[in-house]
Amino acid sequence: MKAIIIGAGRGRRLKHLTEDVPKPLVPILGRPMLDSVLEALGAGGFESDRTVFICGYKAGVIQERYPQLSYVENRDWENNNILLSLLCARDHLEDGFVSTYADIVYRPEAVEKVVASPHDITLVCDTDWRRRYSDRSEHPESDAEKLTLDGDRVVALSRKIDPEAATGEFIGVLQMTSKGAEQFLAAFDGYRAKYQDDDVFHEGRTFKKAYLIDLLAKMLQRGVPMHAAPVHGGYMEIDTTQDAELAEAWWNDGAKG
Repeated sequence: MKAIIIGAGRGRRLKHLTEDVPKPLVPILGRPMLDSVLEALGAGGFESDRTVFICGYKAGVIQERYPQLSYVENRDWENNNILLSLLCARDHLEDGFVSTYADIVYRPEAVEKVVASPHDITLVCDTDWRRRYSDRSEHPESDAEKLTLDGDRVVALSRKIDPEAATGEFIGVLQMTSKGAEQFLAAFDGYRAKYQDDDVFHEGRTFKKAYLIDLLAKMLQRGVPMHAAPVHGGYMEIDTTQDAELAEAWWNDGAKG
């Protein structure tokens, strides 16, 4: 099993912060976000020889600074989205994998929890997610990848879930065993054969622009079981310059709570 870091995009809403470096190298809490991600993966047993980075924008900058990682390039990063970006690393998925977004900061316990899960597909969710949205005007709750649970079983996953009804926010970290990966890849191949790049796939998004949660939601609707590994805070997404400015306050506030 390998760890897959999805980090091909530029992060245009970070504006000047990504002019010279890709989004994962934007410093948050005094260091690049990628350092925090690698630390969390290391806590789950994923050293550099088991870590694959999916690069795109300014790929050479990442590769020069982190030569210890393996790389897969998403050459169409300007036109596709997270789902197709992850599938660029298909050769590394079949034996099971942990994947993570690259524009997030989170405590190592998130990876420790997800790798300890006995289930075939497990998503890490933050149950204290709404704390960060009170001052977050540029990325509202309607953009959050929300989920609802029945016990630890995921029953719904969508940005459209009413925030009051959501159990938590998917933080972008998940684990799939080899069986889970088989189900995931079979679902991808089935929909890939059915939908052209510009066909509407899920919730108004085309297949080419689909998020990872779009395919997961489709799988849920078909009865594929998924479970959650909950964390209470200790997570934040850095999507805009406002997020970068608020990060330290969010993190310190979360540590108190």
